[in-house]
Amino acid sequence: MAQNARKSEGISRRSWLLAGLALPLSQLRAADPLAVSFDGDNVHVSAPSLHFLSGQPLQRLKDAATVVFLSKITLFSDDRGTVFRQVPERLIFSYDLWEEKFAVTIPGAGPRTQSNLTAEAAEKWCMDNLAVSALGLGPDRPFWLRFELRAATQKELSRVMGDSGISISGLIEMFSRKPGADDSYWTRSAGPFRLSNLPRIAAGRGNRFG
Repeated sequence: MAQNARKSEGISRRSWLLAGLALPLSQLRAADPLAVSFDGDNVHVSAPSLHFLSGQPLQRLKDAATVVFLSKITLFSDDRGTVFRQVPERLIFSYDLWEEKFAVTIPGAGPRTQSNLTAEAAEKWCMDNLAVSALGLGPDRPFWLRFELRAATQKELSRVMGDSGISISGLIEMFSRKPGADDSYWTRSAGPFRLSNLPRIAAGRGNRFG
């Protein structure tokens, strides 16, 4: 009996240890780093594991509300966070209750719109249309990237939108605030990269960014 108890205790401890080791792995998988590519002018980012049409934003869409996400891509010239370039964007979503499909618009300097999309296709289309200009960045100069995305309330939009578009200072202030329990916020960071080493993609996925 004592031997069986020790054996069970050993199995129990081993199970807890394995569970403890598995937790960081699942957290890493949930926050996969950015995949980065280059079209000769712009650096594009993608995050296949990032599914932001979920939770409260998705429920608001299915309640027939328009949902606005604010995104920001920051290109850093060193690992200490020296900003080389930042690009903010608005992603404006709506949902067709009858067709059960999404429509999304990215206003920007060159407005882009797509409709009749599944949630996964809408997320991918947005990522395909977000990028930052690499103008002035040497091909072998190391750089780092951060992508941030946040579902914005009407009050937050009024703070960051101006006559000329999105206020960078307002957006920085918004993203610098620690997200609350009810906030929908995602971030991905990666680097260092060099333009000369990035996978090349065809140009034409939108206008020059940033």
